[in-house]
Amino acid sequence: MEDDDLPRMRSDAASQLAKEALDTYSQDELMARIQLLEAEIARVKTHHSKAADHRKFADALFKPRETD
Repeated sequence: MEDDDLPRMRSDAASQLAKEALDTYSQDELMARIQLLEAEIARVKTHHSKAADHRKFADALFKPRETD
């Protein structure tokens, strides 16, 4: 598998969810699905925040020193 395939594979997962017919789900099943998706969104946001903090730390650590 090529690295170029990763963004396409990731978007395919979202596309699969978006294409799924929801008509067969009950209201309770739809609410459960919403809760699951919201939990996944929260997990991704938490990871994104940690990654951003890590990036800031790395940028500060490897920032070129200013010469006097």
